[in-house]
Amino acid sequence: MSKEQTNKQHVSGQANKPLSRPPHALSYSKVIEEIHADSEDGLTTTEAQERLEEFGQNELGDGEGVHPAKILLRQVANAMTLVLILAMAVSFGIRSWIEGGVIAAVIILNIVVGFWQELGAEKTMDSLRSLSSPTANAVRDGQAVNIPTAEIVPGDMVELKIGDTVPADIRLVEAVNFETDEALLTGESLPVSKDAEATFDDDTGPGDRLNVAYSSSTVTKGRARGIVFATGMKTEIGSIATALRAKGSKRRPVKRRPDGSAKPHRYAEAWTLTLTDAVGRFLGVNVGTPLQKTLSRLAVLLFFVAVVCTIIVLVANGFSSQQEVIIYAVATGLSMIPASLIVVLTITMSAGTKRMVERNVIVRKLDSLEALGAVTDICSDKTGTLTQGKMVAKKAWIPARGTYSISTTNEPFNPTVGDIGFHTLSPSQVKTDDEDKETQAMPCEELLENNQDLEKFLDVASLANLAHVHKSDNGEWNARGDPTEIAIQVFASRFDWNRMRWTSSNKPIWSQVAEFPFDSDVKKMSVIFKNNRTDRSHVFTKGAVERVITSCTHIVLQDGVEPVAITEDIRDQILANMEAIVEQGLRCLALASRFYDEPLTGNPKEIDCTSVEKDLIFRGLVGLYDPPRPETAGAVSECHQAGIAVHMLTGDHPGTARAIAAQVGILPSRMNEISKDVADSMVMTASQFDKLSEEEIDRLPVLPLVVARCAPNTKVRMIEALHRRKCFAAMTGDGVNDSPSLKSADVGIAMGQTGSDVAKDASDIVLTDDNFAFILNAVEEGRRIFDNIQKSILHLLAQNVAQASILLIGLVFKDARNVSVFPISPVEILWVIMITSGLPDMGLGFEIAAPDILQRPPQSLKRGIFTFEILIDMVVYGGWIAILCLAAFATVLFGFGDGNLGSNCNDAYSADCDTVFRARATTFACLTWFSLFLAWEMVNTRLSFFRLAPQDQSLGFLGQIKITRKHVWGNRFLFWTITAGFVTIFPVLYVPVINTDVFRHTGISWEWGIVFIETVLFFLGIETWKWGKRVFFRRTAKETGKHTGSVESGVFASYLSISRSDITDLEAKQEV
Repeated sequence: MSKEQTNKQHVSGQANKPLSRPPHALSYSKVIEEIHADSEDGLTTTEAQERLEEFGQNELGDGEGVHPAKILLRQVANAMTLVLILAMAVSFGIRSWIEGGVIAAVIILNIVVGFWQELGAEKTMDSLRSLSSPTANAVRDGQAVNIPTAEIVPGDMVELKIGDTVPADIRLVEAVNFETDEALLTGESLPVSKDAEATFDDDTGPGDRLNVAYSSSTVTKGRARGIVFATGMKTEIGSIATALRAKGSKRRPVKRRPDGSAKPHRYAEAWTLTLTDAVGRFLGVNVGTPLQKTLSRLAVLLFFVAVVCTIIVLVANGFSSQQEVIIYAVATGLSMIPASLIVVLTITMSAGTKRMVERNVIVRKLDSLEALGAVTDICSDKTGTLTQGKMVAKKAWIPARGTYSISTTNEPFNPTVGDIGFHTLSPSQVKTDDEDKETQAMPCEELLENNQDLEKFLDVASLANLAHVHKSDNGEWNARGDPTEIAIQVFASRFDWNRMRWTSSNKPIWSQVAEFPFDSDVKKMSVIFKNNRTDRSHVFTKGAVERVITSCTHIVLQDGVEPVAITEDIRDQILANMEAIVEQGLRCLALASRFYDEPLTGNPKEIDCTSVEKDLIFRGLVGLYDPPRPETAGAVSECHQAGIAVHMLTGDHPGTARAIAAQVGILPSRMNEISKDVADSMVMTASQFDKLSEEEIDRLPVLPLVVARCAPNTKVRMIEALHRRKCFAAMTGDGVNDSPSLKSADVGIAMGQTGSDVAKDASDIVLTDDNFAFILNAVEEGRRIFDNIQKSILHLLAQNVAQASILLIGLVFKDARNVSVFPISPVEILWVIMITSGLPDMGLGFEIAAPDILQRPPQSLKRGIFTFEILIDMVVYGGWIAILCLAAFATVLFGFGDGNLGSNCNDAYSADCDTVFRARATTFACLTWFSLFLAWEMVNTRLSFFRLAPQDQSLGFLGQIKITRKHVWGNRFLFWTITAGFVTIFPVLYVPVINTDVFRHTGISWEWGIVFIETVLFFLGIETWKWGKRVFFRRTAKETGKHTGSVESGVFASYLSISRSDITDLEAKQEV
């Protein structure tokens, strides 16, 4: 039976392998039993692999995929190929069979090479999209792992949270305030609340199966976990997958009046615009990335330039219809077409995306490859990106008792490792230097003895907590959940106060009634638990200290004494202790609780959290340490060298944020030397920043480098503020609420490990490891790709300028019939374009990054590829090559020859044309070698090819040559293409028939002396021009006062003297 027939026979709501009843009609325990799953440790890796082989990958097979036919059409539908086709048609039309045949071969070669390269690139991008596609949090071997959705199998235990895309059809085991958006499946516009405990009739419709989470639906609220029972085409969404593949219309709509009518000219307008769009898509000028569109427009422009050049040739020859004149015109038109440009761009982009993967960066949108090199500001989260994301509880302060400290441990999930110390003083009363002297290590049992205050603190720590910490069968401690909550749960577990102990037995002491998940706006979370022994309910709350204490009215200050009202003095003391904790670089949270005596009637999910989170009793503070990643400080310093400002936008307390920012170099170490208004602008809280109007933000001397207690809307406002200052911003994000800021940013960067599916979908690139240093990798790679494309285009267009100049100036060489004799033939031009220019250009796409690539300012996307320097270089290099080639042609023809231009020398070889053919061969040899050697000169557009390591003064000339040799051999593709171009010139020159009948030249002998001399002159000219550029840019750097001191003093030098009164000058500097 075929797979398609099996899918058709599949019953709605059933599992891949049918159960006794549909899963929604069974209790979750029965589903777990029948599907042979494990609700605690999940499947083993072996079981998962076996089921993957049995049931196949969890895919709908409706991805965009790769379309070879469209790729093939794109190879034909571009201006460059159209020019070649036109030239071929003209050649065949005038019976110039050899030129027409060669052009046809070039067209076929270009299409075939372009097709295979772009097909490979599309497949690469398709595979990268699968890498960054929605992932799922499954439990395998007792560990929470993040795996691609395609690898989910029936029986997997999956955990879901806000922002996740449900990876398969799941029978829920636990659902806490859990709602999903099922509009894609059912059309229901409102989120659907789920109930894991409920069961339904077998024939219940999909929209009413409230114990099932459907594949492709999005989690909008709460959390849940459940067992996968259906994957791939066996899911509900699989049955309607075909309907989701409809494509939008490409027709322009007709502008109509309010009554729906439209005048005839509106129809004509719509059809004209539709036709224009179609032509634009055909030529590629309105599809693809900005760079692809720019190059497609360049191709169209060069097409018209080619037409103009052709007309010039015809005018110079009196519009003669002779075959030779027309061939000359065709040759001139071809000289302006960089036929291999699109292929070169495709190869460079493809190589860049593959290299990005090797450096832990997944490209989701090709636009980002171009944008990365222009980034001026990076807005990064702290936890897990700048820091390790492995929280450990280091401090706990209970007002009635004192301060508990945990020693350093290398096993953050193991509550049995590490000593617990205690002293009676509060954090604000103990100096950091004296802390070890004041702290006494004590057993947990002794600390808990007659310590009701600690017990109440631990109740909040373990129950107002969604993390799962447990010991597996093999004796290892595993943890699942948010790093912050894991750290607090581990702390509670040290005292044997683990959540599972109180809630998981047959007769649990505590039963959860309601949960109010963490809200990034209110920055706290709460739960209501019922104590089954006392039959009383309690509220347990934890969150940001400033937010929690506003909800607290009482505090226990002495052991055995009733709670007292919190006064302003007490509130200040709490904040002082919080400051003492955060000054140590710890993240500080507050814990609170109270009895909840309100009647629990109706649906607990409908309880208003504001009525719950009030009149709380303050229980204490907990300090969590998340150390910076070892590589973060170096990466931040490199960003500063690269002209990129780093902003830290975090939900942490300002003190913690400031301490970490200073530690990694985001803030200057000499803050005391900065004026107060600038220092105040550097570190702000979200509330301070959000209170400012746009005008007030624009008047700030500097935008904040650190924003603490950051809310999602604050990130969007920061991006907008950066844009108003003409900055080009990258933003990191991982949560659902980060989606607006990721979309607003010029480059949205999602976290691959902790990022939600919604965040990944909104992003441009995804980091496979949530590590700030990899952002720098992406920027470096973006700049490298930009550089290499720029080098390739410069090399190609310089050749076009040279060839066109040779032919246009060569119009003065006229034979006895007053017909212009071309110095280079059409086939020679095509050889240079495709072989000695096109292939090395592909090699330039594989060039490594320049040594100073991260010591330059960001690129300007406004100028794009065609900077003023590149345009001048293109004219200078092209002009110098043209001068040398024309000099070679003239030297052979007039210097050593008799100046006889013969007759009909554009069409066939004869004794009269021997000198012309030898001069043409010499010109061709020069042009070929110049093209090949120019590719090596393009390795660095400013440094001498013979001195690629100028910063190393200890190297002599021979040492520099060794460096050059090593660099040349390092890019094997470029080396072998240049070698091949160098070698193949000899058969082209000397093989009979090929030389005279195809290339219109003949073999040379003593003329090689001219070629060698001109090659030396070529290098002298190019190296002299580069030397002049180096002198110019050195002087420019001195005049602009480019900083040469330490990185920090260079980056923050402007802040030392700047104030609000200088904002106008600062804005002007940032715009530049």
